Amino acid sequence: METAGKVAIVTGAGAGIGAALAARLVAGDARVVVADLDGDSAAKVAAELGDKATAVGGDVADEQVVAQLIATAEREFGPVDMYFANAGIGGGPGLDSTEDQWAAAIGVNVMAHVRAAKLLVPGWVERGGGYFVSTASAAGLLTQLGSAPYSVTKHAAVAFAEWLSITYGDKGVRVSCLCPMGVDTRLLSGDLIPENPDAAAFAIKAVKTAGAVLSAEEVADTVIEAMAAEHFLILPHPEVLQMYRNKGADYDRWIAGMRRFQEALRG
Repeated sequence: METAGKVAIVTGAGAGIGAALAARLVAGDARVVVADLDGDSAAKVAAELGDKATAVGGDVADEQVVAQLIATAEREFGPVDMYFANAGIGGGPGLDSTEDQWAAAIGVNVMAHVRAAKLLVPGWVERGGGYFVSTASAAGLLTQLGSAPYSVTKHAAVAFAEWLSITYGDKGVRVSCLCPMGVDTRLLSGDLIPENPDAAAFAIKAVKTAGAVLSAEEVADTVIEAMAAEHFLILPHPEVLQMYRNKGADYDRWIAGMRRFQEALRG
């Protein structure tokens, strides 16, 4: 997949991985709609990227907002070739997570992907091509200590990306699923569980202890390289693959090991 000359939408692009992806795409001669719940942040990123980018603010869990993103891309640049479902939120801690926290996490981390695919994939099949990139997390392959909504919805994001690739991969629709561990973004600075600082601190400690914290730019470079090879699973932290293999090889042993890791973090 070559990005030059293509039209892309990147959600959650007001900062972090999304902003880095938008910059990397524009540098590769793509045209980009920068989308974010924080419209001012999206506008700032788009302004820095110049005339190959434009900004739209809104909640991508809302199908009407996703439709607006697509309409803006088509009006400003042409038909959408690539969609980066990158927006994500943490949610709540554990069983004490509220219904609203669960609903918000499901809406942004899962249903926003489903709704975008519903609007884009039929047209891609007719045109013979399109690329959907889902930002999940290593938590979607493993787990996230300290946050049930985040872990569960990131698992669901991986599952939806798998289904999408299996169902439409022979019809020209390419799919990649990004599953990093620690990345230097707002989620890792306290936004993972904003309503519960103690739970957020524990979850963030688990991520930082598990492996290196990468820059958003490093992750964006990895994504573009993986797309060029059309890899499904994108792992900026290569060690996640071995962790995932260990999990599948002996689930009981893996769970016991995660319990020990959890207790060590609490100690």
